Amino acid sequence: MALELNDRSVRISVRRLVEFLLRSGDLDNRITGAAKVDAMAEGSRIHRKIQKAQRAEYRAEVPLKQTFVRAGFDITVEGRADGIFPHDGHEIIDEIKGVYTDVLAMEAPVPVHLAQAKCYALFYAMDQDLAEVGVRMTYCNLDAEEEIRFFEESYSVPALAEWFEDILSQLLRWVEYLYEARMARNASIRPLEFPFPYRNGQRDLAVSVYRTAERERRLFIQAPTGIGKTMSVLYPSVKAVGEGLADRIFYLTAKTITRTAAEEALRTLREKGLSFSSVTLTAKEKMCILEKPDCNPVSCPRAKGHFDRVGEAVYDVITHEKEITRDVILTYAEKHQVCPFEFSLDITDFCDGIIGDYNYAFDPDVRLARFFADAPKEKYIFLIDEAHNLPARAREMYSASLTKEDILAAKRLFGKKKTRLTRDLDSLNRRMLELKRCCTEEFTAVDDIADLIGDADTLYSSMQKYADQHPEFEGRDAFMEFYFELRSFLNTWSLVDEHYRIYSEIDREGKFVVRLFCVNPVRNLGNCLEQASAVVFFSATLIPLPYYRELLSNQEEDYTVYVNSPFPQENRLLLLGNDVTSRYRRRGEDEYRKIAEYIRTVVRAKRGNYIVFFPSYFFMEQVADAFGDETDTEIVLQSRSMGEQDREAFLQAFEEERTGSFAAFCVMGGIFSEGIDLTEERLIGTVIVGTGLPMVCTEQKVLQEYFDRDGKSGFAFAYQYPGMTKVLQAAGRVIRTMKDRGVIVLLDDRFTHYEYRAMFPREWNDAKIVHIRNIGEYLERFWRGWERKDGRNGKDGSEEPDRVGSAAEEIEYVPFEEPV
Repeated sequence: MALELNDRSVRISVRRLVEFLLRSGDLDNRITGAAKVDAMAEGSRIHRKIQKAQRAEYRAEVPLKQTFVRAGFDITVEGRADGIFPHDGHEIIDEIKGVYTDVLAMEAPVPVHLAQAKCYALFYAMDQDLAEVGVRMTYCNLDAEEEIRFFEESYSVPALAEWFEDILSQLLRWVEYLYEARMARNASIRPLEFPFPYRNGQRDLAVSVYRTAERERRLFIQAPTGIGKTMSVLYPSVKAVGEGLADRIFYLTAKTITRTAAEEALRTLREKGLSFSSVTLTAKEKMCILEKPDCNPVSCPRAKGHFDRVGEAVYDVITHEKEITRDVILTYAEKHQVCPFEFSLDITDFCDGIIGDYNYAFDPDVRLARFFADAPKEKYIFLIDEAHNLPARAREMYSASLTKEDILAAKRLFGKKKTRLTRDLDSLNRRMLELKRCCTEEFTAVDDIADLIGDADTLYSSMQKYADQHPEFEGRDAFMEFYFELRSFLNTWSLVDEHYRIYSEIDREGKFVVRLFCVNPVRNLGNCLEQASAVVFFSATLIPLPYYRELLSNQEEDYTVYVNSPFPQENRLLLLGNDVTSRYRRRGEDEYRKIAEYIRTVVRAKRGNYIVFFPSYFFMEQVADAFGDETDTEIVLQSRSMGEQDREAFLQAFEEERTGSFAAFCVMGGIFSEGIDLTEERLIGTVIVGTGLPMVCTEQKVLQEYFDRDGKSGFAFAYQYPGMTKVLQAAGRVIRTMKDRGVIVLLDDRFTHYEYRAMFPREWNDAKIVHIRNIGEYLERFWRGWERKDGRNGKDGSEEPDRVGSAAEEIEYVPFEEPV
């Protein structure tokens, strides 16, 4: 509901008040969702145009505000009337709405719009001591601006006051809930202690996060897997909320499994007495009761009357639950027969913490408008988990493509019909054909697409109107898919600046594409990050920091923390194989056999579970063939398409008892490269084949060219840095607790070169260079040493002394500096 609550003082806008309390009816995706977005974007211009056309006595944009004392709360409701003017001895409140629907066919104003105008009418009448006041609803079609429809009504002020009193009584129960929940939350936070004994470096890390919230800054944290990053950032953020330094925490992730870690951390704090509500947001496709989401009252019984029931559903869940997970949402959605996904979005208004994907804060098409559409009135903390994933995700969010073949496919839906819509499709197709004739190389930079944008915008308006006028027609799904592609292209065009490159190409499927490619997302991300009072980026692989700083933050004053590994180096053996490579020009049978021999040597050195990471599926399959059938080693290959159940079954294989070794062959950068937790005997070694360089393609070439022109190493930014991130993530699967022991073998001679060694984390200073003839000796020595220690200390090695240095030695908290 987006209200401000400061002790017993409440502030809320008229629009938010009526939209939350008075909405009703069905969810209906047959009325294009873009209509609201575009109407808001165009609204200011239409307002000014209509206001300027009024008589001299017309007063535009009149601020109105009233404060009501109810149940000990000072409730201030405020807004801005579009216009006020006298007519026939009465004062008239004018409310202007720009819409894409046919206004001449409207029979009555939209109830929520009328309610907004009635609030303004009451507030003005109270200020002016009027007994009666008029309301005029002015609707203007944003396509045909000459089409304007008026609805006028007069109201007695006592009747308006009685009507508004009912709204206040509905609001009051939400205010009372929020006040009591906030008091309980703050009282529970004050005595809250860190729930575990601090690991070395962990206390300093928590202090750094708290200072970041206190000083309203940004912090980059490079900390190894297993140090307890999730709790180390959540606990001080919760404490900051309790101290009034922030109002809400957004825990933002790239993968579902890291959302689970955040849920578990908050659950642990609740077990220690914390009263803190949180909601986990899940994609619509994973929440929908239908096989494929289709949000309209014809296709889905939950959509019919959803808004009539959802308010009670929200109140029910927030007054009974503090940990609102996907399963909790589904249970209450079933109870109240509402759409689970839309229900979950409404719950966010009443929660202290929101756990969800990056896109809820950053994606222009998905981000939570209720928090980010206007300048925030609250203080937010963004905790960005596995932040190394954000640059690539951001490029995807802020880029868009238009495909010529999709235009033709949309036109075929209408056969030989000649309409304005098909003419507009033809015009855009011809414009794309002109660009295609100029695309003579594998990709071609495009300097001027103003004409293309003009045709695309015209077509978009036609598609908008057609979709709203035809809720059902054959091929509507395909039509709407292209509609959203076109909308994304136009929205992205409004973001294009010097951080973009525009090019055309014939893609691998032979389709002609015009691409708006966001090479460096720092400005777009920066616009979103500015809406948070404090931001914490954290990951086990924010190396090298200058690379991530270049792409994620545009503030010079950012803090950085580097946490050394708390795990004894002797628990891990790091070997670099210098007589093999994954370079394209060297790939062949001989190289595949040599790599297979390396893997065979590693898994035979000690019986146990291993993961082998490869640069591609093809490479993995070739080495698997060269590996052959091993009687004492079972291998399993990651498949190209794995669902949730396949993934769980794959990981379950690490739990089985075997007489020999087990080796899982996986693709680097895939679903098993990060976010999986195989501790102790479940995983004792990882072999990483290749440097993880992204495949050469148009986007990578454009990236390289952009950073070269910017005076940086384009090859490093486009290939080496992203590749090394994948290597470090894969290597991080091995040592995750103090009891873990294992080997990490990097197979590629490039790992022995300076430019790659410079990207190693500090704790990799003990890496040893090996070749196929002597690697067995290193492995045997390592495992034999641990057999002796286990025999001396007991099987689990629990009496082994802690070899970690002091916390002060393990952490740095300094303004950003280039690493030496």
